[in-house]
Amino acid sequence: MISLKKTLSTTAFAALMAIGALAVTTGTASARVVCNAEGDCWHTDAAPPRVPSVRFNVHPDDWYFHQKWDNSDRHYRDYHEGRGYYKGGVWITL
Repeated sequence: MISLKKTLSTTAFAALMAIGALAVTTGTASARVVCNAEGDCWHTDAAPPRVPSVRFNVHPDDWYFHQKWDNSDRHYRDYHEGRGYYKGGVWITL
């Protein structure tokens, strides 16, 4: 009986430790919308690259839903894998 009680206590302790570790390692999502000066905007989960002479505006992820994209000087571009940025509607890979 003591062995069963000790086993259950050890299991409960291990479960609590696992839940605690998961809670500590779980972060908030870092998704954002990045726009360049030419009006190209795209969704990304990484910080915009540092490119000399190119400036980016970074917006929260939900910013996209509060914009009017029809007949606008902004152009929403598709998500693109890899590190880079849009320039003139073309993806520039870094």
